[in-house]
Amino acid sequence: MVGAPGTGKTMTAKAIAGELQVPVFTVQLDRLLTKYMGEASSKLRLIFEQIKRIKGVYFFDEFDAVGSSRDLGNDIGEIRRILNTFLQFIEQASNDSVILAATNHMSLLDKALFRRFDDVLEYNLPDKKLIIQVFKYRLNNLDTKNINWEKIAEQSLGLSFDEITKICHDIQKLRVLNSYKTLSNKIVLSAIKDRKNTNNI
Repeated sequence: MVGAPGTGKTMTAKAIAGELQVPVFTVQLDRLLTKYMGEASSKLRLIFEQIKRIKGVYFFDEFDAVGSSRDLGNDIGEIRRILNTFLQFIEQASNDSVILAATNHMSLLDKALFRRFDDVLEYNLPDKKLIIQVFKYRLNNLDTKNINWEKIAEQSLGLSFDEITKICHDIQKLRVLNSYKTLSNKIVLSAIKDRKNTNNI
């Protein structure tokens, strides 16, 4: 799964696990890397042994941490060994489990990885239509008849689904604190501005 942060990759893994009624296990691959030679490959072996034992959805996040192309000039030997180990293990993995991998940087991945996966799913930032849908869904308990959705969507372009959801949570908190039921453009635009400022910190 390829896409910017907050576009739904982790949610997809959880949704698949929910549909299959199996647990989801998230593996933070960047945490496998250590200064000791061979340690990361040993940890990876333990993970794939669990994949064989326990049926589930295994979500390898931040995949570019170990899946970077072996042709990159700045690649180091240990990363190459981890990648080769992963390629070997995934071919031997149990068919009872689902293996998912996510990255924000598709261009960094080794091409050999794509032959080991059945599909590549691309996740994009929401367009205006989707932005409006998310706002309306998350704020459906408020009176939004005075909202200029086109203006709200315009100001929200470039934000992820996750960021828009957090904006709606901020608005809902304000609703509780201020006891209002009708939403205005000013309130929504202010929440968007505050979230953008938070992201820039």
